[in-house]
Amino acid sequence: MNDTFDTALVWFRRDLRTTDHAALYHALKHCERVWCVFVFDTTILQPLIDTWQARHPGAPAQDRRVEFILASLRELDDALRAQGGGLIVLYGDPADLVPKLADELRVDAVFANHDYEPAAIERDETVRERLAEAGRACLTFKDQVIFERAELLTGQNKPFTVFTPYKNAWLKQLTSFYLKPYPVETYANRLAALPPGLNRQLPTLEQLGFAPGNLAELDLPTGMSGAQRLLDDFVTRIASYAERRDFPAARGPSYLSVHLRFGTVSIRTLARLAHEISLQPDGRGAATWLSELIWRDFYFMILSHHPRLASGASFKQEYDALRWEQGPAADAAFAAWCEGRTGYPLIDAAMLQLNRTGYMHNRLRMVTASFLVKDLGIDWRRGERYFADQLNDYDLAANNGGWQWAASTGCDAQPYFRIFNPITQSEKFDADGRFIKRYLPQLAKLPAKWVHAPWLAGAQKLAAFGVVLGEDYPQPIVDHAQARARTLARFGK
Repeated sequence: MNDTFDTALVWFRRDLRTTDHAALYHALKHCERVWCVFVFDTTILQPLIDTWQARHPGAPAQDRRVEFILASLRELDDALRAQGGGLIVLYGDPADLVPKLADELRVDAVFANHDYEPAAIERDETVRERLAEAGRACLTFKDQVIFERAELLTGQNKPFTVFTPYKNAWLKQLTSFYLKPYPVETYANRLAALPPGLNRQLPTLEQLGFAPGNLAELDLPTGMSGAQRLLDDFVTRIASYAERRDFPAARGPSYLSVHLRFGTVSIRTLARLAHEISLQPDGRGAATWLSELIWRDFYFMILSHHPRLASGASFKQEYDALRWEQGPAADAAFAAWCEGRTGYPLIDAAMLQLNRTGYMHNRLRMVTASFLVKDLGIDWRRGERYFADQLNDYDLAANNGGWQWAASTGCDAQPYFRIFNPITQSEKFDADGRFIKRYLPQLAKLPAKWVHAPWLAGAQKLAAFGVVLGEDYPQPIVDHAQARARTLARFGK
């Protein structure tokens, strides 16, 4: 951009950091004085409160993500203050509050980074229009992906719908330019001190309508420093990522997904590191991790070209006609899945991990999703919504993409006739039952031979290990072989 302004406001959203930040960099470079704002968006927070209270009547709402954001904002505010600025934090509808604040500060422009979700795009257009009415500019920038929207197209000038060709095009187009960090610190002296009336403490959880949950008990560091801590640790393990990433009991993943979600680390930082290490002789682990980061770009691209997905549409529109299981029996099965009571230990352990920590290993996301859709015959949208409520790293594009992949309704999805067997998946990826026993201690004494499908051991053998099915652990709620046949019939019609 070539325009220059006297004053500007940077609107933080999914980018809670002061380093390598596109909007902040451009604002500081092209403006003499820059203020910063974050809005606790009530159009997002109130549905979280309503959903919690519907499930826990009378109990104050809890949400680890709100806790994570608040903790990360404290660090962001400290970093801005250390450079002469500070963070203005507001509570309400940003479509109203951002133009109002821009008016109060009499800024010439508002800077922000692109958001790709349909509701966010609509919000940003409303803000843009209201700012324009007041004679103010609204400038947004690519920041949370390496390639966005139509930057990568097929030879026919159309969006990709298959991952491997997209990945090949992504890698072919990649140059150091796309991985170059934005040197925010070069212009940090242009941060403006907070006006007296806006120089106040951040809100508490209680003021936002939430009670503390268990985030403090989890090993989940917050903010920019938390992201760096996790990244430093992962670099020491990245060489083994390809071999260890599918085993939930192993320390294989980066655990950075929630930091990518809220932008406490830059995607350029991660992609640059992955790409550089992937070129080394022992770079297979980094190359595999880079491929996962490319999947993230892929799903953002898909959502930007197909916004109907945000409203629950199947990517493959013919599958919108599928008839899913409904009624009391299906509702009971869905509740058992949500609560980790299916009788399949790997499924139940994974769901208990999700409910207790807000985290689920990627392999288990695929297996639990497949079980809901193809063993229980329940609409993938119900599972998608449940994950949206529970995941610390919930992101619409990735969550929708992952669920539609597992349900065989999405782009480049698992074929409908390829159905995960929850027992063999358990035997392969948690062979000794370490992960299962962590979340299902009642099965701790079972030998590996029986821990994946306890009912196959028989009542007498189970009793010797202190397990009675139906009392200590549920009977399986579905027969996998029969369920597989029903799924083939459902999709094959």
